[in-house]
Amino acid sequence: MEYKDYYKTLGVDKKATQEEIKKAYRKLALKFHPDKNPDNKDAEAKFKEINEANDVVGDPVKRKKYDELGSNWKQYENMGGQPGGGGNPFGGGGGFSGGFGGGGGDFSDFFEQFFGGGGGARGGGRQRARKGQDLQTEFEISQEEAYYGTTRVIQLENEKLRISTKPGAYDEQQLRIKGKGGAGSTPATAGDLFVNVRVRPHHRFTREGDNLKTNHEIDLYTAVLGGETLVETLTGQVKVQIAAGTQATKTIRIKSKGMPVYGKAETFGDLYVTLKVLLPTNLADKQKELFEQLRALNS
Repeated sequence: MEYKDYYKTLGVDKKATQEEIKKAYRKLALKFHPDKNPDNKDAEAKFKEINEANDVVGDPVKRKKYDELGSNWKQYENMGGQPGGGGNPFGGGGGFSGGFGGGGGDFSDFFEQFFGGGGGARGGGRQRARKGQDLQTEFEISQEEAYYGTTRVIQLENEKLRISTKPGAYDEQQLRIKGKGGAGSTPATAGDLFVNVRVRPHHRFTREGDNLKTNHEIDLYTAVLGGETLVETLTGQVKVQIAAGTQATKTIRIKSKGMPVYGKAETFGDLYVTLKVLLPTNLADKQKELFEQLRALNS
């Protein structure tokens, strides 16, 4: 039986932090998820390997026992996988009894023999309930949908699940749906579903936190003399006063016209508008004459 190097499976170092392991697992799970690789048996097998690895080293308690096993795994196998039998490399009658939360049909023989809890059952102890696998998926929304909130329907294996986002949803946000992951040994131990939100870039607005940034053009005469201009926001146009003598590339702030602050009702970021002054072209002779007069007066 082949030894399973779960760190290698996840592409992390043995000294990796739990957060680094979690990040690596999520990245790989998204890459090899069956929804992204339909009818791809290799991707399906890889997805199962990733989940098995995360089931062990993604849990600090299970990871500690796995690290303790280390090079002793062959000795443990030669004992017939009896964690309670004499010579258990970790001592004591409990050993690995249920310590890794049970196996399941999607786990390898290596996992089942060493961490599946079967040895504990043979020893007469009670097997610990097995938690189902956490699953991942994602969906994409527009910036407008992120502003107002929206709903998507996700097709799971046996049901359709309606997922809603609140106003102010942001790119790479992760939603956790408890109990909608893989089946556990009991309904109460089902895994969770993690939904990653992707927000498409907007053609006009750039988001920074809860604030938005945009560019807006004004004509030379408004920049010099001052006046009003209509600025686009995600909720429509707003009238903005332009001060006389406004310089090109000046940035003005429009309060509360940014994104809603997620989870805080009636709280918004700001909109930062960078002004760009358009110079007149194709001037008539009279216009050129007037500009010449202005230049003469200025000099």
